[in-house]
Amino acid sequence: MNTIINISNYPKYYPLKMRLPLLLLLFCSLTVFSQNTEKSPDSFHVKGSISVTNNGISIIPTFTLGKPAAIVNLSVGTSRLTFEPEFRVSLEGKPWAFIFWGRYKAYKSDKFSLNIGAHPAFAFKTIPLTTDGVTSDYIVSQRYVATEVVPTYHISKDLTLGMYYLYSHGFDFGTIKNTHFITVNSGISNIEVSNSLRMRVSPQVYYLRMNDVDGFYTSTTFTVSKVDNPFSVSVFFNKVIDTNITASKDFVWNATLTYAF
Repeated sequence: MNTIINISNYPKYYPLKMRLPLLLLLFCSLTVFSQNTEKSPDSFHVKGSISVTNNGISIIPTFTLGKPAAIVNLSVGTSRLTFEPEFRVSLEGKPWAFIFWGRYKAYKSDKFSLNIGAHPAFAFKTIPLTTDGVTSDYIVSQRYVATEVVPTYHISKDLTLGMYYLYSHGFDFGTIKNTHFITVNSGISNIEVSNSLRMRVSPQVYYLRMNDVDGFYTSTTFTVSKVDNPFSVSVFFNKVIDTNITASKDFVWNATLTYAF
């Protein structure tokens, strides 16, 4: 059953500094904690990142929030098994999606790695409902479960070639019951922009099937970071090749600032 949260009193133009107090508190707390955690190759770790973007983009990149968003990614666990929650909210402070990944590094060698994962997730949308003649806005949560398989071939230290497969199942009314998302991707890292700046380029082509409709797409991410600096800037582009999924946008892009801790 969908979960409904009344937001009829939610202030549309509430000041930004008041919209995200819990998010900022979470970020500061985890940053302080992570900086005081001793690290060793096989030790328990806590790390993550916080990103701010002009356009929130979904795991499946042809779909977007359509407005600025903040994304908090966390990773807690060991070198092989991790719990990786992800919290996505609009900069208005409304929840967008909460994803609770469990990931396992099933195999790793110098040339090949295989990771697997699964998650429950909650996606949120705002709908108007009328009760006793009064229309109010409500946030509705929709439940999903998904699994992923990620094989990667390491051609060299700075060049990889891989695939990504995600299967997602929606439980509630209005969700996509069966989604298949398959990519062929590569990563070119450590491209020297200047003495202190490095760039990573991550192109991919992918096939998406949602129930009985499908399509082909291409996307590329360019990420620039400074050596020994926790901040990075990335620009992402996504383009339809051929699709009959009517909800797909022909062209999607965003720019993102990320702080890793």
